[in-house]
Amino acid sequence: LLGLSVAIFVLLFGTRMTYTVGPGQKAVVFHRFGKGLDKDNVKNQGFHLIAPWNEKYIYNVRIQEDLSLMEVLSKNGLTIKTELSYRYKPVDNKVGYVHDELGIGYHDNIIIPEIRSVTREVIGEYLPEELYSTKREAIEDEIYARTKESLIKKNILLDAVLIRDVTLPKTLQDAIENKLKQEQMSLEYE
Repeated sequence: LLGLSVAIFVLLFGTRMTYTVGPGQKAVVFHRFGKGLDKDNVKNQGFHLIAPWNEKYIYNVRIQEDLSLMEVLSKNGLTIKTELSYRYKPVDNKVGYVHDELGIGYHDNIIIPEIRSVTREVIGEYLPEELYSTKREAIEDEIYARTKESLIKKNILLDAVLIRDVTLPKTLQDAIENKLKQEQMSLEYE
């Protein structure tokens, strides 16, 4: 009778009693009838046992990349379309805190709004021609530094921020190109 009971238990709950954490992943366990989320005991790669009534949450801790397209206002009030690429990951041993404080949707709920807010602030301090030509790298660095500082407090590492494309209003773009051509002609003349 005991053997039959064990066999029925294993058949019913067998798949809920084990889980595997793959390469580039970490997991945390929620103990339903115990201490709740075990934030400090992050599970590494491999095969693990779990009580069938507990829940596991698996996180990708590899560096991930995403793209953000947005329209921002420059210092002089012109609308600029930017394409921003950024790389991020949760801090490996803090995945439990990321899950508890931010949840699985941390990218959509935290990272995207933060990147967009900082980008609007930073680009709002520059003129369009600076973004288009001379100060692009400084703007990238400033967006990266401000966003990184904010996200690390939430246990998320920001690896890089890159401005992939800047689209100015056509008339302004033409004017900037003409100005640069005239400067080149002037230098050649001298």
